[in-house]
Amino acid sequence: MKFQLKPISAALTVACIAMAYGQAARADVTVKIGSAAPLTGNIAHMGQDAADGVKLAVQQINKAGNLVIGGQKVVLEVDSLDDQADPRTGTNVAQKLVDDGVVAVIGHLNPGVSIPASKIYRDNGVTQITPGSTNPQYTLQGYKTAFRVIGTDAQQGPALAKYAQNQKVKTVAIVDDATAYGQGLADQFEKTAKAQGIQVLSRDATNDKATDFKAILTKIKAERPDAIMYGGEDATGGPFAKQAMQLAIRARILAGDGVCTTDLARLAGDAADNLVCSVAGGDLSAMSGSAAFGKELKAVYGHDPVVYSPVAYSAVYVIVDAMKRSNSITRAGILAAMPATNLDTLIGNIRFDEHGDLKDSSISLYKYVKGKRTLLEVEKM
Repeated sequence: MKFQLKPISAALTVACIAMAYGQAARADVTVKIGSAAPLTGNIAHMGQDAADGVKLAVQQINKAGNLVIGGQKVVLEVDSLDDQADPRTGTNVAQKLVDDGVVAVIGHLNPGVSIPASKIYRDNGVTQITPGSTNPQYTLQGYKTAFRVIGTDAQQGPALAKYAQNQKVKTVAIVDDATAYGQGLADQFEKTAKAQGIQVLSRDATNDKATDFKAILTKIKAERPDAIMYGGEDATGGPFAKQAMQLAIRARILAGDGVCTTDLARLAGDAADNLVCSVAGGDLSAMSGSAAFGKELKAVYGHDPVVYSPVAYSAVYVIVDAMKRSNSITRAGILAAMPATNLDTLIGNIRFDEHGDLKDSSISLYKYVKGKRTLLEVEKM
């Protein structure tokens, strides 16, 4: 018996092609978002906190499964790299993220890394959102790719100085860790303190790897200041406060967000209760959804928010919002949509000014009570 193959009808051919095309159009597309933070070294706990915030947001968005851009379902992937809080490593990391094809980057944490890395992102049209770099210079370079979802030291330093003035502080000694962050914050504090009539008795510098501060503190003890302002991170700020207590220095210590972490009590011991610090943002506990965020972060990654995870988490949603509004998953499309951002997030409403800074931000001041960070006040900026 002889069989003959009948030609497929033109209508059926068109239908098959259309079906194949429709399936291709609906196929998932993977989009990479970069995450850059110090995952090793003495502030790895802060960097990991930020990185986990990014990963948690991506995990939630992928689980929801409803991100569709240009007719295609989008699956996000995190490209997370360790910049070691080092400028040279950080620029290498920035170039690798660019080469890996990320469409945007959440990072870096330290301004000493964010600032040099920002040129690489600028040169390649990659949106960069820092969740932790507060040095004003980061967004004053004029790069259209640089954005910040946290307040600046130009707000944080004056807020600390204003607090000192309200507490009748007449004299202060200032110490910084000689980084772009610590020195920049100390500069802003000093400028405002002097303008308010507070006498700056001395200005000393250490470094971000230091462990022994007794020589500086002994000198400061002889000066008998009402307060000491420390510009640096908790890895050095904790031992600094502890050694000040050991030397029976009674002056209240003031510090910024780098020190103002949930890990400070572990690093400073009882001396944490002699410290007042600022966070360049609102109080997390007062934010809608904060309890659920903290619970899920701990369930998935085993730790409470340290300081930057809610900020980095919110930054991911800013990028996704830009994708949706531009209907694009390209670097150019996302970047073009960023300036018009107006998004309610875990950390509050996010809108950017002409520099890429937040139009609306807050500075929260905290003290520690038996090692627990406790809100003092929130100042709207």
